Amino acid sequence: MSVGFRNAAARAFPGTVLAGAATAVALAVSALLPGLGALTVAVLCGLVVGNVFRLSAGLRLGLARVLRVALRLGVVLLGLRLAAGELLSLGAGTLVAVLLVVLVTFFGTVLLAGALGTSGGLGMLVATGFAVCGASAIAAMESVVDREDEDVATAVAMVTLYGTAAMVALPLVGDALGLSAPALGRIAGGSVHEVGQVVAAASPAGSAAVAVAVTVKLARVVLLAPLVTAVGLVRRSRSGAQGATKPPLIPLFVLGFLFAVLVRSCGVLPEPVLDGARQLTTVLLTGALFALGTSVRLSELIRTGPRALLLGLGSTALVTITTVAAMAALT
Repeated sequence: MSVGFRNAAARAFPGTVLAGAATAVALAVSALLPGLGALTVAVLCGLVVGNVFRLSAGLRLGLARVLRVALRLGVVLLGLRLAAGELLSLGAGTLVAVLLVVLVTFFGTVLLAGALGTSGGLGMLVATGFAVCGASAIAAMESVVDREDEDVATAVAMVTLYGTAAMVALPLVGDALGLSAPALGRIAGGSVHEVGQVVAAASPAGSAAVAVAVTVKLARVVLLAPLVTAVGLVRRSRSGAQGATKPPLIPLFVLGFLFAVLVRSCGVLPEPVLDGARQLTTVLLTGALFALGTSVRLSELIRTGPRALLLGLGSTALVTITTVAAMAALT
């Protein structure tokens, strides 16, 4: 081990310890309040710590290291939740519907962000989070787009706010309309943002609805890699035209995500390993989003509030309407 590496690790150690402690707090709060995801709690904790306390340069160095490393490792491990066989069991109609939902929500949200006058970075992050899989998707996309730290925190806040509202409203609407368990599961999986919110939304209709909802949700998650790659390629081509430094052709963590999906699909990993990977994914992403929250200035975040709320509302309406229409027409 080189002296330089040891020195860098030593300088980053205090920030790493702080992120670890905050992760433990966020996980504990989430366990007590299941409707509040650990990633959301982590961002809120980071906002408090970063805006109330003056963090030393050493702490900020360690937090930046946690953000960079934990975020990418967490996205890679997210791929172990996806198996090709489970997705194919949904049938061609449902898979086409999922593809339409993701594309319409993503591009529609980007256009809406432009119409509302929000930053391009915020529009891309909200579009990705609402179209794919909430905070995890935002965490993956933020590394390939031009954005401010406040944009990431705002996007995560919108996922929490509107995902929670959908989680509560969808079972009530489904019951009033007399939707079958599979139908409610497909709508929940296609429109609700976070995996935990999807499970909560489908649970009142029973285990059959939950099984369908989670599988449909994972079909959205598998589109994260091609979406991030496509955005990275577009940004690379524009950087080349402007003479700027080009970003990577395909981010390394995206390749890792795809490899993890391949490993999961081969069925070589036992269930205890997969369970451990799921828990580690949550820990890594929780620590990364806490670190991100510490770098956000609340004054900047508040300034974008009203337009961000309208963007989240419009994107939620778009993903819900598209899901209902696509599932009704194709399944």
